[in-house]
Amino acid sequence: MSSQCPFAIDPMVGDLNGETARLRAEGPLARIDLLGVPAWTVTDHAIARQLTTDSRLVKDIHAWKLWTDGVVTNQWPLIGMVDVDRSMFNVDGAEHRRLRLKTAQALAPRRLEEMRPVIERLTVELLDDLAAAGADGAPVDLKSVFAYPLPMRVVGELMGVEREDHPQLLEWYKKFFSVMTPQDERLRVIGELDVYFTDQVKQKIANPGDDLTSAFIVADEGGEPLTEEEAIGNIKALVAAGHETTVSLIVNTVRALLGEPEQLAKVLAGDVDWKQVIEESLRWDGPVSHLLMRFATEDITVGDTVIAKGEGVVMSYRAIGRDTAVHGDTADEFDVTRPTANRHLAFGYGPHICPGAALSRLEAAIALPALFARFPDLRLAVPDSELGNLPVLTQNDLAALPIILN
Repeated sequence: MSSQCPFAIDPMVGDLNGETARLRAEGPLARIDLLGVPAWTVTDHAIARQLTTDSRLVKDIHAWKLWTDGVVTNQWPLIGMVDVDRSMFNVDGAEHRRLRLKTAQALAPRRLEEMRPVIERLTVELLDDLAAAGADGAPVDLKSVFAYPLPMRVVGELMGVEREDHPQLLEWYKKFFSVMTPQDERLRVIGELDVYFTDQVKQKIANPGDDLTSAFIVADEGGEPLTEEEAIGNIKALVAAGHETTVSLIVNTVRALLGEPEQLAKVLAGDVDWKQVIEESLRWDGPVSHLLMRFATEDITVGDTVIAKGEGVVMSYRAIGRDTAVHGDTADEFDVTRPTANRHLAFGYGPHICPGAALSRLEAAIALPALFARFPDLRLAVPDSELGNLPVLTQNDLAALPIILN
């Protein structure tokens, strides 16, 4: 299914569209190089659905031969994506279901509706900040002023994280994800996040509140609390995933719409629902480029290819979203009227599907129409060709989105 020479994923993300196309050309199951480490990646929708539900692929790093043999160590820049604290993100089966249960309860539809007025209030606050920053026609970075702080404020409210801590958390996660961060500094950041969230959990043990962090550590009827280690692991991962994906979803959707004024006009006229816009954005330019990593506990045959026991498998969700077998010959085009828009895997599939997917969709469904209602003449301040991604190999993270409000 792939050439023998691994396809090197560009850590600087210099040409994401070109890389996505070349990766798909490598085949539905391709050999890739991740900063010197070989793995398989999936670019095919059907195979991704098959493998994300295959119990022979696990999240436990101890099933990875390169790790147990000492070939990959803590000095690999992406190790923090796979060697993480015990949480719902790196266990499988019954343990995964147990660790995920309280998050699923906290993000159930009824609880999300209770979050709606909070998200609406935070959106208005940040739109006011955006208006002040872009007064008199001055260019303003939509990402840093609006899209970046909004999800952190939402997840902060959900998890009980104080707002004065948000700038530090955003800075830590920025360093964690960037491939430009020296590994010694990244390991220091991971340690600082451990200290911070350990302190958060200890505070909630002493004084539990009405937040998800407290829910992790307080037993309810028919349930059991998580251990301190499990609570810390869940919280760290949820805060990271809970803000990163939504930032990119908002930014990428605005960029896509501003690049297609006729489609934007249909949306603003009410001819196309915002939910449809969000699904097409997730399909076409989703928040996650490459999700690391699952490991084969035995040989797995896919077509005429064998994923050997101990090998790692990545899901290249952006490439999967461009699968022509699902979305036709126009899969590389952004089209808010696409009938298959919701047939994407941007938030994953199977047992490990992103637990915050519904929250991310809700935030975007509130933030995007509010943004364009407030600033209907919003436009790019620079040509689209000048926009570029941050050096983040796993996330589809635009560096900035300079706009003019009117």
